[in-house]
Amino acid sequence: MKRRTFLGAASLAAAASIAPRIARGAKPRVVIVGGGFAGSACALALKRSDPLLDVTLIDPVARYVTCPMSSEVVVGARTLDTLTITRDALARAGVRFVRARVQALDADLRSLRLADAARVPFDACVVAPGIRFLWNTPEGYDEAAAQHMPHAWEAGAQTTRLAELLHAMEDGGTFAISVPTGLMRCPPGPYERASLVAEFLAKRKPRSKVLIFDANNRFPRQEVFTAAWKELYDDRIEWIALTEGGAVERIDVRTNTLHTSSGAHRVAVANVIPPQAPAAFALDAGLASGHGWCPVDPTTFESTQVPHVHVIGDACIADAMPKAASAALSQAAQCAAAIVARFANRPVPLPVLDSVCYSALALDRSLAISARFRVEGAHVVAEPAFDVSPPAISAAERQAAIAWYRAIRRSAFGA
Repeated sequence: MKRRTFLGAASLAAAASIAPRIARGAKPRVVIVGGGFAGSACALALKRSDPLLDVTLIDPVARYVTCPMSSEVVVGARTLDTLTITRDALARAGVRFVRARVQALDADLRSLRLADAARVPFDACVVAPGIRFLWNTPEGYDEAAAQHMPHAWEAGAQTTRLAELLHAMEDGGTFAISVPTGLMRCPPGPYERASLVAEFLAKRKPRSKVLIFDANNRFPRQEVFTAAWKELYDDRIEWIALTEGGAVERIDVRTNTLHTSSGAHRVAVANVIPPQAPAAFALDAGLASGHGWCPVDPTTFESTQVPHVHVIGDACIADAMPKAASAALSQAAQCAAAIVARFANRPVPLPVLDSVCYSALALDRSLAISARFRVEGAHVVAEPAFDVSPPAISAAERQAAIAWYRAIRRSAFGA
């Protein structure tokens, strides 16, 4: 049997095996690993769809700091407190929050083992573990180096560290951003950060500039970003593509130097974003494929590697969908709908998948990046006719961006 056929049969057998327990009046148990946007949104969607579900969310962090809007912290326009969320609203919605680290997944026994050896049984499991960083790419960039050249690609202490270095930088210094190749969280994020830093420098350190060392030859909405940079910041931002020596191959923390094929570049502040892959738990649980990310059935977001387990958010392979908070919310909603339908012995509804993100070009101007997607066979493809109008860049879009951030927080965390 082909693996997908086998897993489909296994899924039906699994549904049959839990039916007697549920028929005896037991509440279906759904356990979610990971409490970021995807995991928390899925927990809320499950409780809203069926309040009788027993939903448990497991995450080692009691207070979550959002990556969206975190570049505003770097330039001093926000504080981390404004991005920090507790689990209180989830608890009010009936979701049980367990602050712990999951050590292992046993799909056959349908249970998770926590770091303290406690076992958590489930009827359905959702894994939303987020990303991990592939250290030593560039050469020399490890966790210790990240204290000197922060990535700030997970909001929190790294964000604060990058802000400290930017504010302490002497006028005339260069702020460099190194962008990796491959799939990554928030693909437009480095260019938003470059925009906000350029605005900060224009006001506070007018002799300074931003260099973007890019291991790619294209980036999302490139024409819009570059046109806005020219209008707003003149020559303050310089983008160096892969073919022009943009890939950083090695770093030297001692001298704050980035080495590329075009030579050595000594800078005042280096924001080095390393390549990314699914968090280690996804790898250890056998959910990742040879490509490094986690393949799923796009209709249910059930893993094609491990039965009884769904994978959503940054860790999953969702083809055309970006690794972004708004995409994670869409995946969470579909995954929750599929789980509820399966427990109720109903057909899984057709997916309605979308993504709406905002990138700041300045503190008073934002760019909306929107897309809709459909499932074709085993793949998610973008709707080509959607969002074909020229993007609006205005103060009104900035207010829309703020409203969008509040909305995705409410959808994911209830607050």
